[in-house]
Amino acid sequence: MSEKIVSERRMSQHIINESWMDQAQQCIPKLHEQTVYPKYLVRSISDSQAFQGWRMETIGPASVLSEQTLRKGDEITLDFGQHLVGYVTLSLLNVRSNADAPLRLKLTFGEMPCEVAEDFSTYEGWLSRSWLQDEVLNVDVLPGTVTLNRRYAFRYLKIEVLDTSIRYDIQIKDIYCTTVTSASMDAVSPLPENIDEELTQLDLVSIRTLRDCMQTVFEDGPKRDRRLWIGDLRLQALVNYETFGCNDLVKRCLYLFAGSRLEGGQVGACLYEKPEPYVDDIYLYDYALFFITTLWDYYEATKDRETLEVLWPVAKEQINIALLRLDARGIVQDDDTWYCFLDWHEQLNKQAGAQAILIYGMKRGQWIARELGLPVEEKQIQMQVQQAEQAALQFLWDEEQGFFISGGERQVSWASQVWMILAEVVDADAAWPLLQRLMNHNEAIQMNTPYMMHHYVESLLQCGKKEEALAQIRTYWGGMLKGGADTFWELYNPDDKTYSPYGSNLINSYCHAWSCTPSYFIRRMFGSTNS
Repeated sequence: MSEKIVSERRMSQHIINESWMDQAQQCIPKLHEQTVYPKYLVRSISDSQAFQGWRMETIGPASVLSEQTLRKGDEITLDFGQHLVGYVTLSLLNVRSNADAPLRLKLTFGEMPCEVAEDFSTYEGWLSRSWLQDEVLNVDVLPGTVTLNRRYAFRYLKIEVLDTSIRYDIQIKDIYCTTVTSASMDAVSPLPENIDEELTQLDLVSIRTLRDCMQTVFEDGPKRDRRLWIGDLRLQALVNYETFGCNDLVKRCLYLFAGSRLEGGQVGACLYEKPEPYVDDIYLYDYALFFITTLWDYYEATKDRETLEVLWPVAKEQINIALLRLDARGIVQDDDTWYCFLDWHEQLNKQAGAQAILIYGMKRGQWIARELGLPVEEKQIQMQVQQAEQAALQFLWDEEQGFFISGGERQVSWASQVWMILAEVVDADAAWPLLQRLMNHNEAIQMNTPYMMHHYVESLLQCGKKEEALAQIRTYWGGMLKGGADTFWELYNPDDKTYSPYGSNLINSYCHAWSCTPSYFIRRMFGSTNS
């Protein structure tokens, strides 16, 4: 281990490595700012044919707003023309007379039309109501200019005049958003000219999704949860290497995860950044193993050997911790004492997918050990991989059905098959026939998120099925484009467009990190003008 690592301390059941946390702080990026003005005055229209039942109708250009007089009870909705993450400023003028009482406005921000069209008082989801983006603004002095303290993620802004007085009305003389991101669009190389318009648009929306999630860490979503989750980080980093090249931000996130771990040494699933960085108490079996793969991907992209050497012990520790969960057969134990994510699906059993991700992670750990010249550890991990693969084939493969099964109910799911293919438990000749059988298995547990869909596309490419992979990208992420996406969403089920694991689609994130990967696939397949 590097001599720079000088101390570890335990606090609040966490392991804190001060040196690594300091290293992470040295990689804090500068945020780029841009001023963006609204483009249109719009109104929400109920439309059963529109995505989630709402569409926006343009009333006129936003430039006329400064001449409009608004009275108590009036409301307007602005369309900024694109998804934004930043701070809103309003310049307000009283008309008719002095402002003899405070102005009270209600501001409602929406990434999608449903958020400004539906009444938040009807919200009954299990995530906190405070994630819904609205606030009441009281302005004591008019005329005046107010910048909101809270950062918002939105395209649409509804402004309701709750109260003035009998003496005055108001005009909004100016309104704009100061956007913030650590990514620069100038760093992104254009695609080759022979790429068709649909793929070009998919690439652009993917890049905008990543851009708006890149702050002083890679956030999972700028609306909600605004945290660093390692499952999202892994995919964000892959797209970043092909686009923005903000590799120090990946390094920062790796050091944060390594420098603030759970009491047992586990890499936590997510981190808070404020008031100072600290790990949440959520441990996800698969996410901890993705620390290994994210570290290896970072090394492949940057050749930063020092970081690989310094953080290798943490990566190795995640393997050792994960192996403790295996039963006497060598299979991940499936009971109520653990959690593995894989995908948002209430019926999805995680056992087989977790076994595959264990193998997938260990193989990358083996590659790191080989790269660092550690033959004893390389051989040890190789034996552990072989044992886990043999156990998977012996106990999780159902020869009669021709699928990997998971849990006591012997469940067949897309997640289980896809991850077994990605972990190369299935050899190349058998992988594509397995996917073909899966396509005709109507009872298999389906995929619900772009996160899981990414891994399916990856499995198609691993089978050498480039055209099928492209078709899936066009169908799935293209479906979001047709639904009005200008950034890609946390959740998309084409058969249930209001699907939410949280109890309400209002709380869903409509700019979400794990959805940004079409750009990764497109650029890996076709390159860019500078590649």
